[in-house]
Amino acid sequence: MMHYPVRVLFLCTGNSARSQMAEGLLRTLGGNDFEVHSAGLEPQELNPRAVKAMAESNIDISGQHSKHLNEFLDIQFDYVITVCDRARDSCPTFPRDSENIHWGYDDPAAAQGTEEEKLAVFRRVRNEIRQRLGIWIPVMRKKLRDRGLV
Repeated sequence: MMHYPVRVLFLCTGNSARSQMAEGLLRTLGGNDFEVHSAGLEPQELNPRAVKAMAESNIDISGQHSKHLNEFLDIQFDYVITVCDRARDSCPTFPRDSENIHWGYDDPAAAQGTEEEKLAVFRRVRNEIRQRLGIWIPVMRKKLRDRGLV
């Protein structure tokens, strides 16, 4: 059973960059049609380069914080989307009817080089997430319409 708004959890190892950017992007691009969260298996501090890359797209994630997956185990999500291979391989089975999806992205926090080269990797990953959401959001909205939820 799909909820309205669609409940989505982005899951990554550290919940410091990829899942945080995905949360901010879906919250912005998806609007009221989505209830979006992110979490990590081993939460780490929000990466300042993720904040900067998102700010360049006029999306403020500076108020977001890393959360542990355990905070969400009792919530019925429609979709649990892993954004790194380690999270996909270690993700527990969510109760109820969650659909698990994997969208693997490079870890921008592992980027090497100058500050500008590192930030370029964050920008690339942000853009890759935005591109995938640009395809996924309309599909989800069609599902909502087809099921008479909007």
